[in-house]
Amino acid sequence: MNSKRIIGLILLIGGLVLLYFGYQSSQGLDDQVSRALTGRFTDNTVVFYAVGAIGAIVGLVMVTGKS
Repeated sequence: MNSKRIIGLILLIGGLVLLYFGYQSSQGLDDQVSRALTGRFTDNTVVFYAVGAIGAIVGLVMVTGKS
C-alpha cells in the first residue's frame, strides 16, 4: 500500500469520526434550541459536518483512485 492510500485512509476515517461528532453535537440541547429558534445548527455542528464530509470524500477518492 503506497503512502497516498494510507493518507487517504486516515482522511476517510478522520472524516467519518468528525461526521459522528457532528451528529452527536446536533442532538445536544443547545443545538436543538438553536435549530428551533433560528432554523439552523450551531456553528460548531456545521464545522463538524463540513470538515467531516470534505475529509471523508477526499479520503475516499484517494483510497479508490488509481495510481
